[in-house]
Amino acid sequence: MELERLLRSQGFGSRADCRALVRGGRVSIAGQACDDPFARFDEEGLRISVDGAEWVFRRFAYLALNKPAGYECSRRPVHHPSVYSLIPDPLRTRGVQAVGRLDEDATGLLLLTDDGQFIHRYTSPKKAVPKVYDVTTRHVVDRGQVAALLDGVQLHDDPQPVVALDCVPLGERCVRLTVTQGRYHLVKRMLAAAGNRVEALHRVSIGGFSLPPALPVGHWMWLGEAEIALLAGSCQRAMSPPDVLRSSRAPASAGRLVDESEP
Repeated sequence: MELERLLRSQGFGSRADCRALVRGGRVSIAGQACDDPFARFDEEGLRISVDGAEWVFRRFAYLALNKPAGYECSRRPVHHPSVYSLIPDPLRTRGVQAVGRLDEDATGLLLLTDDGQFIHRYTSPKKAVPKVYDVTTRHVVDRGQVAALLDGVQLHDDPQPVVALDCVPLGERCVRLTVTQGRYHLVKRMLAAAGNRVEALHRVSIGGFSLPPALPVGHWMWLGEAEIALLAGSCQRAMSPPDVLRSSRAPASAGRLVDESEP
């Protein structure tokens, strides 16, 4: 592939922008400066350095972001900064999108990509990909509320009860809730329907991939083959019969403390 086209595919701007970068001596390939925008390279595994910053060629970008509170999952935010301001310009230019959304006050794992099929796979209700949240509540969570979430709560915009795949108490006012849908304010509305109120919401995992403890708040990381394999394998596990999944649940009265910080 021609160098100019390589750079455009990785989000370094228009045809004219990329030609200017190359002819200005600002691009190196595998450590060697290149000033010919039409030089051809095998793109797989290619290392491109632009203004001293190295990028590895990726046909698609797959990212995990540790979302802070106070950021909107929108390119045109209204009240708060956009989560896209937390990633480098080339990734925004190449069009990465959030895979589903987190509310502006919610925190935790957010996936981003420019692969449309990937987005569909992990947002389609038919795939039933599990998403796990640590939910801090205003009031003490009792057995009846846990049972209601597991049996299904009625929401105003759905004729069928919405059932949590799992609900494990982590403390008096905190539960780890697993759902397979991604509707607007779903977790908040489910807790309200069960008779409580969400004070803080932190997404722990999507499918088989959990937010790495070492990833600082507001930072992002590339997803490699291992992380994508965890995500891909999760779709089959998510389709297991609910009774099989429920058999491994802790009793509703069980409580345990975790080392993670409360959201």
